[in-house]
Amino acid sequence: MAEAHTHGVDQLCEEGERVYGAALKGGRIERTAAAGAPCLVTLGLLYSDPDDAAWLVPESPGEVIARLTRGLRDELAQSHARATAVSLLAERYTGAGPDLPSAGHGIRVLESKPRIRDAIAEASDGCVVEHLAVQPGGVRRENVLNDALPLALDMAQRGVRMRTLYTHAARHGQGLFEYVERVGGAAEVRTLDEVFERLLIFDRKVAFVPATEDRTVALELRHPGLVGFLAIVFERFWRLGHPLVEPLPSGSGVTGITRREWAIAALLAEGHTDAEIAQRLGINVRTARHHIRKLAEELGAASRAQLGVRIAQAGLDTPPRPPTP
Repeated sequence: MAEAHTHGVDQLCEEGERVYGAALKGGRIERTAAAGAPCLVTLGLLYSDPDDAAWLVPESPGEVIARLTRGLRDELAQSHARATAVSLLAERYTGAGPDLPSAGHGIRVLESKPRIRDAIAEASDGCVVEHLAVQPGGVRRENVLNDALPLALDMAQRGVRMRTLYTHAARHGQGLFEYVERVGGAAEVRTLDEVFERLLIFDRKVAFVPATEDRTVALELRHPGLVGFLAIVFERFWRLGHPLVEPLPSGSGVTGITRREWAIAALLAEGHTDAEIAQRLGINVRTARHHIRKLAEELGAASRAQLGVRIAQAGLDTPPRPPTP
């Protein structure tokens, strides 16, 4: 097994140099052979082969530098434009009204994903005790986990305890297990049939929640009452969660019905559409419909209305109970 990869994305380790050299020499390299140097993917020096995802292709260092430089120029230009606009506003309204409260208190609206990422990174840098997170949806994509890894490793090195809730569907991605293994004992993950919206809490002092469905706008919360309430909600769900390191119970108590199908049956009984069920359980609509068809077959239902009746008769109209510890 490869040694844990612990440095940040601003460095290139010996293993990374070796893997990159081998990729240049051969024109590409197997993804498994590059597993010990994820920094290469994060830096953009290796990218997935469009013809075969099991292989990685090397990118020219010059092209990577040019791309980073272009991004830096764009960010500087945007920051300069925003600073100029705020400066003009400050000059115009200085002394025109009462002092305004600091943006560091209460609620702050964060518009655009770059601004949201910057605010989260700042809160992460200042976190010293505990980080709580809820991540809805299904399997976490490899690039998303790679982006989050440097912040997690940095917090782990500072002794921050990290606890995260996912849906059970996230267990189907091997990347999540590898991510937790890299972060080490500082990270603990539990899963549920469904979780509420995305939530990040740092030291129970600042929290982030989405403000729009597409998550391009977020709220930064610093009011002690609000953050404390969200932490309590997290703890309630955490107690119901099943540890990632333990396998899930497979059955529902009804012959032929799996635990996931039980969760789907309960949502059907509440009147949710196929799309709503898929979104809440972190699966795609096609998978949800496959399970609904299987439910109908197992329960002998010939229509959607009849399926609702059979679900109630079988006692599947309430959500699955959490596994007994």
